[in-house]
Amino acid sequence: MFRSLRHIQVMSRRSYSDSLAKYPFLKELGITSSVNQGVYDGKSWKANGEIIESVNPSTGEPIASIQQGNVQDFHRCTAAAHEAYGTWSDLPAPKRGEIVRQIGDALREKLIPLGKLVSLEMGKILPEGIGEVQEFIDICDYAVGLSRTYSGSILPSERPGHVLLEAWNPLGVVGIISAFNFPVAVYGWNAAIALTVGNTVLWKGAPSTSLVSIATNRIVSSVLEKNSIPGAVASLCTGGADVGEAMSSSEKISLVSFTGSTHVGQQVGTTVQGRFGKHLLELGGNNAIIVNEDADLNLVQQCLVFACCGTAGQRCTTTRRLFLHKKVYDQVLGSLVKSYSTVLTRTGDPLDEKTLYGPLHSEAGVRGYLATVEEIVGQGGKIEFGGKKIDRPGNFVEPTIVTGLPVDSRVVHRETFAPIVYVFSFDSLDEAIAANNSVKQGLSSSIFTRDIGNLFKWIGPKGSDCGLINVNIPTNGAEIGGAFGGEKHTGGGRESGSDAWKQYCRRSTVTINHGRDVTLAQGIKFE
Repeated sequence: MFRSLRHIQVMSRRSYSDSLAKYPFLKELGITSSVNQGVYDGKSWKANGEIIESVNPSTGEPIASIQQGNVQDFHRCTAAAHEAYGTWSDLPAPKRGEIVRQIGDALREKLIPLGKLVSLEMGKILPEGIGEVQEFIDICDYAVGLSRTYSGSILPSERPGHVLLEAWNPLGVVGIISAFNFPVAVYGWNAAIALTVGNTVLWKGAPSTSLVSIATNRIVSSVLEKNSIPGAVASLCTGGADVGEAMSSSEKISLVSFTGSTHVGQQVGTTVQGRFGKHLLELGGNNAIIVNEDADLNLVQQCLVFACCGTAGQRCTTTRRLFLHKKVYDQVLGSLVKSYSTVLTRTGDPLDEKTLYGPLHSEAGVRGYLATVEEIVGQGGKIEFGGKKIDRPGNFVEPTIVTGLPVDSRVVHRETFAPIVYVFSFDSLDEAIAANNSVKQGLSSSIFTRDIGNLFKWIGPKGSDCGLINVNIPTNGAEIGGAFGGEKHTGGGRESGSDAWKQYCRRSTVTINHGRDVTLAQGIKFE
């Protein structure tokens, strides 16, 4: 979370000294000032916007302050990124891949301290914080191979002495707006691929995880500097909604990749489309797991707790709805309630390696959780477990299991970014699939079954309508090798692996006449 310092005093040097003593990894990451500059234009770290305070969500205590960028800073960074594009796009793709490889190596050197900062500022447990940085490293490795293999096509021409080529070229400057819940990985998925195919990138991270943005960009820029490459190839402009609006509106930003809520994503998409720009939207998820009567229940038990309350329910792929066949309903629900009791005994400081369950990221998240619980009870839902704020400092709430609501309840169809799962019983698989598909979001889904017929129904045209379809695994924890994204109100964008690189390119069909005669298409004679 963060606090605006428009009406409060900037944190004292003593407060920051206390943070530095308590968290020595801050110094390793270049967080060495009580007020850290949140803008990097490729030459200097200098911001002119509002000063905000980054706050530890597990204690409510300040970590450090950040001077954010403003719209003028954004335009300065955009101009620098545009200028750097000429140099960067001229480099052969394998050379760009080599630079991205070095970025991955630099991240490896800072894996533990950067992972700790993610846990400190975002609030996810340490293995997840480190794992998130590892995702950026992995996508850098992936991009190295991509730099030598991404290609167009040669197509047959209907005309003698002609050939058709399909060419892919970079777009220009790619704007990346990332969310608080994955403050490193989302930037990594976008930046590694966008850079490899020849774009420059300008990043606006979530204001409440600005320290992570600054530390990550320092690592990336150090590699560019070492290779005498313009720093504006990967620039940073932290800031609020005004910077995001400027990025969406700017004709100089060829693609805006936005990760966040459906509401804001729709505004971004409309603005970008209004200027005929390109957008890549990764928005909300209302993800479901179906446990069929033939499921391996030992496997189900191993997966459900992480699926429902990992990252304190703050993954876009978190399981929000759980459909249990009536024959296994009581057994699975009882097991889940028991497992949640165990989770509560391991609630605490995300930096403690024994902690399994951390806080929500912000006080606003806690308010949203409590309001949703109140709405659930008002609509006749039964709280099987949880439903309360935990009595301790920080933004801790109980993981919550809800039964007794109709599958089409308004609260069920709305994504709440908190550890709340709604449990339902079903009679037939077709009924469960229809319920899975009934929400407006279409990100992730999973079925637990040992029947091959059910499996192929699930992944087929009458199965799940989500972008991520899983079998016998949780809805969360996607790998970087596949394209990541969802359908419907999730936005339709794809990041990371497979052919997601095409989102960061413009496609051209090239027709070459290598003969001596002019032949018109379709055999037309114009004489």
